[in-house]
Amino acid sequence: MTGSPGLAAHDITVAYGRHTVLDRANLHIAPGETVGLRGPSGCGKSTLVRVLALLHRADRGHISIDGEPVTGTRFSVPAAIRIRIGVLFQSPRAAADPRLSLAELIAEPLRALRRPADAVAPRVAELADAVGLTPDLLRRRPHAVSDGQLQRACLARALVHRPGYLLCDEATTMLDASTQAHVAAVITEHQRHHGTGVLLVTHDPALMDRWADRILEGIPT
Repeated sequence: MTGSPGLAAHDITVAYGRHTVLDRANLHIAPGETVGLRGPSGCGKSTLVRVLALLHRADRGHISIDGEPVTGTRFSVPAAIRIRIGVLFQSPRAAADPRLSLAELIAEPLRALRRPADAVAPRVAELADAVGLTPDLLRRRPHAVSDGQLQRACLARALVHRPGYLLCDEATTMLDASTQAHVAAVITEHQRHHGTGVLLVTHDPALMDRWADRILEGIPT
């Protein structure tokens, strides 16, 4: 679907040694759309998320954003392109630097691009309020907060650049029902204001049916 608005994977193939995890996978997320992706463990869902997030280089195929092919991964991709994609992983503890306070965690992507301090603090405060983190929690480090509170901070970090696309890889699996509902509400509100396309990878059928506009069973080819 090169040329179409959206975040797309085109014939993505990824192998680890002799084991092919993805074989000519194709996926398209339109602006404002929530695409649900489910399938058995080991079918390549998380690998596809990492490729779409520009964190892992495919052996073959390519990613496009709003019709423009993207080459490279991580910091070889221009910042203006990287920040158009946000990602929220299953384990907030694996995704968070334990040395940072929650406020520093949220601000991390802004500081990486050397945003001025007088722009960073208001954005952190805005997002902390949106995800339900109080000022006393923002001063704490990951070891001093719950998984749910830490995942809220990771969500705020994922939204800090107002991404056009958000990838959620089992992002609510470790959360209680209340926090899960709040995370979904925050993302839905972000979608409403910014037209964000969302990829929702989850084994929770109720969440999938309630949230996704369309559901894919397994990796499409």
